[in-house]
Amino acid sequence: MHNYLEFEKPVADLDGQIVALKKLGTGEDGGVDVADEIQRLEKRSRDALADLYRKLTPWQKTMVARHPDRPHCLDYLSALITDFTPLAGDRSYAEDHAIVAGFGRFDGVSVAVIGQEKGNDTQTRLKHNFGMARPEGYRKAVRIMELAERFAIPVLTLVDTAGAYPGIGAEERGQAEAIARSTETCLNLKVPLVSLVIGEGGSGGAIAIAAANRVLMLEHAIYSVISPEAGASILWRDATRARDVAQAMKITAQDLKEFGIIDEIVDEPLGGAHRSPEEAIANAAGAIRNAFAGLSGLDGESLRRQRREKFLAIGRNI
Repeated sequence: MHNYLEFEKPVADLDGQIVALKKLGTGEDGGVDVADEIQRLEKRSRDALADLYRKLTPWQKTMVARHPDRPHCLDYLSALITDFTPLAGDRSYAEDHAIVAGFGRFDGVSVAVIGQEKGNDTQTRLKHNFGMARPEGYRKAVRIMELAERFAIPVLTLVDTAGAYPGIGAEERGQAEAIARSTETCLNLKVPLVSLVIGEGGSGGAIAIAAANRVLMLEHAIYSVISPEAGASILWRDATRARDVAQAMKITAQDLKEFGIIDEIVDEPLGGAHRSPEEAIANAAGAIRNAFAGLSGLDGESLRRQRREKFLAIGRNI
């Protein structure tokens, strides 16, 4: 059974009926033949799911983007990157498991990969700090990007974070400076840089590794300057109004594509990436492949200039 979201209750009810009927009509020992009814219910379930996902609200998309079964950074790495060699530490303070970084091959071509990993159970979520990086994580990202530039290796980043870690220790070690330095490094790179938002793109924690030549975003991912809950707490001192903030901030891939903040929306399977991770990752692979192909003819200075002009143009009205 799927891990259903709150708004998916109509689908959950239909799927529950299907499971009950399958148990009833096993066909063994004179079991009742309910194949036609199961087929009818399965069609109703698919249609209901398609109808729900065709008109998701920004808050519902936020719930989908945070779904615990959604494929995470390590899932993409294992499926898309061969010969991956992770590198650890920022050479200044410590290792940060919230950011996974290293070198491998994508379609047989060397690539540097930097991604935010949330974890998929209690143990791994604690290990990766729920994908919220500390300063050492962003300094590790800078180290990897600089290595990639030194050896003329393109960079791929996978974005999935609620935001940078806001703890006292992180602030003491220069969280803001580390984010700014990582963003600066992205903008100055003279190798192709492609970013894919696979879940949540939260504030500076996301942009620090996503100031790219091409910014791709999964269909039901979100990308925002602040989480809806934090925005509601600031505006109304009431986190329960997060759905109102989600609506107002225009955090969906569709809105951001219209504003020119992202370059391409990557289709997800019916019902979201969590229902068919393999299909979602395959769709992402195609988009990443096309993005790198579109950048292959540009020299280092052109790549740097295109990237900087792209971000300077955001929000301009003239």
